[in-house]
Amino acid sequence: MTQQIYINLAVQDLPRSVQFFTQLGFSFNPQFTDENATCMIVSDSIYVMLLTQARFSDFAPKAICNSHEANEVLICLSCESREAVDSLVEKAINAGGNTYNQPQDHGFMYGHGFTDPDGHVWELAYMDMSQLPG
Repeated sequence: MTQQIYINLAVQDLPRSVQFFTQLGFSFNPQFTDENATCMIVSDSIYVMLLTQARFSDFAPKAICNSHEANEVLICLSCESREAVDSLVEKAINAGGNTYNQPQDHGFMYGHGFTDPDGHVWELAYMDMSQLPG
């Protein structure tokens, strides 16, 4: 069986979050969606559960941090190319997200990122293994 990962994120406004990530090109599994949560499909093995803060609190053993003021997690997604990194950041900005730094070019690795409307940090990276220093 292929191992899967489910990232759980607390959101303040679930419909706003669904709209934001839909504009970035993500889809959602209706079987795991109601007024308190939705399952965003990232890939065949990666999913992000967007949960209202009340629903997130049902699972979380600690208080929810204000992700506009503190980092709870850094989510990094790989991309197929530099252009894919830039395209997704541009979509995020156009959908209401923000950037938090300039693109980083390390030769073998290119990265950039954005914050979503709830302040969660999404890093995007393209790695060209043929350029990896050896």
